[in-house]
Amino acid sequence: MTSMENPLPSKSAAPLAAGATALAPESRIVGVDVLRGFALLGILMVNASLMAGVPEFHQGDSKSNFDHFAEWFVAALFETKFYLLFSFLFGYSFVLQMRAYQRAEMPLAVRHLRRLVGLILIGASHAILLYPGDILTTYGVLGFALFGIRRIHPRVALLVAAALFVFLAVAFLATGVMAIGIGDATDSAELDSGPNLTDLYRGDVGDVIAANITMVREMLVGAIMYSAHIFGAFLIGLAAAQYGVLDRVDSVLGKWRRRTLGVCVVGLVLGVPGAVLMAMIEFGPLSDRYYYLGRAVSVLTAPALTALYVCCLFALLRSRLGIFLGRPLAAAGRMSLTNYLGQSLVLAVIFTGYGFAQYGKVGPAALVLICLLIYSAQLAFSTRLMDRRRYGPMEALLRRITGPQ
Repeated sequence: MTSMENPLPSKSAAPLAAGATALAPESRIVGVDVLRGFALLGILMVNASLMAGVPEFHQGDSKSNFDHFAEWFVAALFETKFYLLFSFLFGYSFVLQMRAYQRAEMPLAVRHLRRLVGLILIGASHAILLYPGDILTTYGVLGFALFGIRRIHPRVALLVAAALFVFLAVAFLATGVMAIGIGDATDSAELDSGPNLTDLYRGDVGDVIAANITMVREMLVGAIMYSAHIFGAFLIGLAAAQYGVLDRVDSVLGKWRRRTLGVCVVGLVLGVPGAVLMAMIEFGPLSDRYYYLGRAVSVLTAPALTALYVCCLFALLRSRLGIFLGRPLAAAGRMSLTNYLGQSLVLAVIFTGYGFAQYGKVGPAALVLICLLIYSAQLAFSTRLMDRRRYGPMEALLRRITGPQ
């Protein structure tokens, strides 16, 4: 792979305010924080379905038209798109962190590797105690690989990302063809949780942890497969940061205007149909025999829809409504780790034996409303807290693990 003489140039980085530390909030790029805050909504919508036991709810006869629309809506607009956005931002932030360490003349390797270990430890605890679909552990592990190729040229990074996406799509396509050939309509992503798992999630603390461990084991293969998708998004984020794409909101709609319009067209032409197709396969009217074929399409088209979301959000930020929404979104993004874990904690209290044990009792439509309430509360709380503090609680913990700043 081609390397750059100076892979992390600092000329595009914003100068530090007088008296500010190298890694203080003053050096942050607001657009990145806004996107993180926005991504939290999509992550919550998707994760809540598993934590609430929606498949168990469907075993009854209480599924309404509102429920059907809600699950179709979430599948089309949220599934896949927002973990890609989070992954893109991880790669983008990786470059920003490297620049900050260079400006402050801090040792790079040890601090960053300690940060990755911290993510793995926090993620593993999160998976066992709260949400078995945790993404932090995967980020921590893949972060070592990203660090190893940090000098990669941005164009090469984009080519590798495209190759990873195609590889995963071909793998799903081959699996789908075989599944159709043998008449296997089983969706491997739908875990056979069974009544025993429901009992565990409605049980005591030990039962909930046992259920989470079971789910972690069952989801491991899927996590490994989708690592290619996640790492590809890392690389796109890394390349985008080296080009300074998000350094200012205006750059997306000004300097990058033509490319932004091109991204919007691709998102509409490829991203939207791909999302609709996947939702039709998962929740009708198409047969679930085509599940893997739909996944292959989604792997290739979801990034286009994610990019469309980014462009639309940045355009919104220039409007009056955007001015109103920008501050709470940025605040939520600044403490995105705390909010991500907080979402799982609140959902666990509602749906497991940690609290009200409503697992499998709430339908998709009601769950969407619950998610919107949780997200709204997080925006309000984040805005208030970030007015008083530099970091959220978990961000402060991760900084302690990383070392003196």
